[in-house]
Amino acid sequence: MKDSNFDIQSYMTKGVERVVKDALRATFKDPAESIFMASFAKSAKKASDIRLKYKNEGLNVPPFLIASITSNCNLHCAGCYSRQNEATKDCAPVDQMTGEEWGNVFAEAKDLGISFILLAGGEPLLRKDVIKAASAYREILFPIFTNGVFISDEYFDMFDKHRNLVPIMSIEGHKEATDSRRGQGIYDKLISNMETFKKKHLIFGNSVTVTTENFDDVLSDDFVSMLGGYGCKAVIYVEYVPVSDESKDLALSEEQEIQLRDRIAELREKYEEMVFISFPGDEKSSGGCVAAGRGFFHINSHGGAEPCPFSPYSDTNVRQSSLKGAISSKLFKVLQDTDILMDDHVGGCVLFEKRDQVEAILQSNS
Repeated sequence: MKDSNFDIQSYMTKGVERVVKDALRATFKDPAESIFMASFAKSAKKASDIRLKYKNEGLNVPPFLIASITSNCNLHCAGCYSRQNEATKDCAPVDQMTGEEWGNVFAEAKDLGISFILLAGGEPLLRKDVIKAASAYREILFPIFTNGVFISDEYFDMFDKHRNLVPIMSIEGHKEATDSRRGQGIYDKLISNMETFKKKHLIFGNSVTVTTENFDDVLSDDFVSMLGGYGCKAVIYVEYVPVSDESKDLALSEEQEIQLRDRIAELREKYEEMVFISFPGDEKSSGGCVAAGRGFFHINSHGGAEPCPFSPYSDTNVRQSSLKGAISSKLFKVLQDTDILMDDHVGGCVLFEKRDQVEAILQSNS
């Protein structure tokens, strides 16, 4: 049942403060990065005050937004949820949001007090126009979740000039695990990228999809110290969400989820120069799933506002309703006001597990 005493706004605000504090600590040896993070810390505090103002007016603005800026991707990763949902294709359809439209979303996000916009896809670096639009909003930190293939000299230069753009390269463990899931040669490209980032003193992070198969490897000191040695400043562990009933065996057990949380706590103490984040993380401590606008929501490449990337259902499009309108969508409100987000579930995503109920809500509101 929903904890009526739990304050999601306070929880998420403290989460933002912790991430910023950890990022400052992780970059203190890099003057340029430290200067930017100190400036961003001030912006994050101002954004928190803006969100509190809206909360007092009855609107819960989340501090995080996930933006899938393209549905085009060059890879066919095994078990990809986005391809399973047909949200990712080999070529981009013509009706995707334009760079100007995404720029408008970023501008409104700034005005609403959103501090982090995670750029995803597909492969987001295929949308150079959107990346350039994002670079203008220094008050917002843009982690870019990329497979790393398209990182070029031009992008290295852009990341140097615009420190609010932080590439987060996906890696599945060591060479065999990464190439097995993502394709031959991907691991070597990632290592090459990391070497260049280190040489140029540029901040980057890595995202790791945690499954029952790579659980021990990606949480090992050997793997984490390897990333840290290349200069990685942030590791984001994403719990695998089964894309079909056949892939449920890859999803972490409840015992492994507890072990993951405990291990991340250990890593934070041992590797102080790095930031460790788990997604979706400890839903029990956050009063349930923080999707559907409680802590974040997702905008797909066509502008549809969805609870999260793993729950591709929408009743609102930012092209017609604006970002503020999307936050107030009927679907989000019902999900926030019922106990679906607090239910027990298998794997990393309650909304995937309860997708039949989400579909029913969507149909009843139509």
